[in-house]
Amino acid sequence: VQVEETGGGGVQAGGSLTLSCTVTGNIYEIRTMAWYRQSLGRERQLIARVDLEEAMTCYATSVRDRDRFAISSDEKNTATHRMIDVRPGDTAVYSCNVDGYTPGLGTGLRIPFGAWGRGTQVTVSS
Repeated sequence: VQVEETGGGGVQAGGSLTLSCTVTGNIYEIRTMAWYRQSLGRERQLIARVDLEEAMTCYATSVRDRDRFAISSDEKNTATHRMIDVRPGDTAVYSCNVDGYTPGLGTGLRIPFGAWGRGTQVTVSS
């Protein structure tokens, strides 16, 4: 299972940015896809988690001004993180965490997995 984040880069304050997280590989089912961010010198912070089975997105209560964020999925293998009115404080590495099941080879069983992408850097300049 491979997880890849794309869409990062430099952006001016007040602008917008859309990040994508795509999962590939031999997957039976994806259960959740979550976006995190980590600023320099800080712990990684959960932004939101998408439950593909329930078709719900839950945002972390610790995220301030989360009305600037919109996280969704295509209910298949991609989750997007749309940010508007970005600020220098949004500068961070944004990572995607995915969990689900892979098919057990020849067993008929489902094998749970959890995987992280490498992250994508977002830098907001004032």
